[in-house]
Amino acid sequence: MSLWEKLRWKAVGVLGRSILWVWGKTSRIKVLGEDGYLKAKQAKKPVILLLWHGRLMLVPYFFRNRRISALVSPSREGEILTQIGSGWRYRAIRGSASHSIVRAWVVMRQELRQGGELIITPDGPRGPDRLLKPGCLKLAQDTGAVLIPWSFSSSRKKHLRSWDRFLFFYPFSRIVCIYGRPITVSPALNEAEFESERKRIEAALQAVDTEAGSHFT
Repeated sequence: MSLWEKLRWKAVGVLGRSILWVWGKTSRIKVLGEDGYLKAKQAKKPVILLLWHGRLMLVPYFFRNRRISALVSPSREGEILTQIGSGWRYRAIRGSASHSIVRAWVVMRQELRQGGELIITPDGPRGPDRLLKPGCLKLAQDTGAVLIPWSFSSSRKKHLRSWDRFLFFYPFSRIVCIYGRPITVSPALNEAEFESERKRIEAALQAVDTEAGSHFT
């Protein structure tokens, strides 16, 4: 990457953070269901936060300055997220199901085994929308991490015409953020049991998404 490209991407990060800061600071944010998440953190358990790709917009602002890691696609969109997050103490781990994941997997496993926290969009980076891919379950089995669904919705929003119906929220909104209950995955599951767990976690993530949206229908 040339010096000019580096400077351009830095500017993208600064602009993105500025916009999200204004959007977030002018909005009223209500948080529900946080107790389970806080208990897991107090117990120093490794945590994997799960959210749909279409609910990413608030994430950099909401989880800022917590030193959370995030699995980010090695794409142009992923670079934008990486640059925005870099000024808010995120650690971007570049990789996805559609790109080489081996190195990213090693880093994520090490991070979680040390009691860290990781954000994953289990339907990203290309979908299908709201279909939970199994990688997060395998990672939880491997590290003992708890899976915690998360979502948000807004009183002033627009769903973009993208594969994930990306939720764009406007400033001066009322926002509800919801944590689901922590989910523990057994390290010993046969194929049928694993698929049953995948469906259960997918349903839990869909449920918090629906609940968040129900506040502004």
